[in-house]
Amino acid sequence: MRHSGTTSITISFMSPDKYRRNDLGLLEGVEYKFNEDGSVNWRAMVKPEYLYQNREWFENRKIPVPDSIEGLGDHQLLIRLAGLKELARLRGFQSVKYQLNTVSEKYATAICEIAWIPNYETNSLVQTFSSTANATADNSSGFGAKFLESIAENRAFVRAVRNYLNIHVVGDDEVDKSKNKIAYEESEAIVQSLTPASALRNAAKQIGCDDFDGFKSHLRKLWKDETYKNEDAANWGSFDDIPIKECRKLLAIITK
Repeated sequence: MRHSGTTSITISFMSPDKYRRNDLGLLEGVEYKFNEDGSVNWRAMVKPEYLYQNREWFENRKIPVPDSIEGLGDHQLLIRLAGLKELARLRGFQSVKYQLNTVSEKYATAICEIAWIPNYETNSLVQTFSSTANATADNSSGFGAKFLESIAENRAFVRAVRNYLNIHVVGDDEVDKSKNKIAYEESEAIVQSLTPASALRNAAKQIGCDDFDGFKSHLRKLWKDETYKNEDAANWGSFDDIPIKECRKLLAIITK
């Protein structure tokens, strides 16, 4: 029987010059790619060597697997763990903590919590984000099936980084390697839920706003309290109407 517990890794940024960050919280000497709203396009920062074809997606549809990833959509790709580790280092984090909640010989669940360093996207505030994943004897194989805690932690880390940075490519570690396939219904649902608007919708439910009208009422309270003001909010008819940059501002406010 394995034992549950909590482990943490703390990273210090008192480091060589190549890790020096500017006033925006971005690494100096790194060529960043940006979205139209001025936020960092972290998906575009993924190096091609960390991406490869999602063979199962093509084989399940009886489509020949392409020889390269050129022109493929995010849903047709997989991303390696190393690529997400590099993105996490680029974004910058204060700590990564893991907690194993359920551990047995055949099942393990882990929560990965990452405290991201402040940058201009977070209004210079630290943001903490967590995700949960599991590893079982049925969805792991080979060497990994003997180390379910480690597999669960890797999967939780992958999801925490992907979800926070809006990376819609399924992680290689999330593949059900016991059957060499991905739960496509789940992965497609994940893709649909990773947009900033969907994240804001879910966060709004956590504070009692069951629909957009309820959230608009909450916005009026924020305006009155001078916590958040945006004259364009009057034109928003749904969560999808809220610009990505404003979604992130509101997420930071209501999850603070």
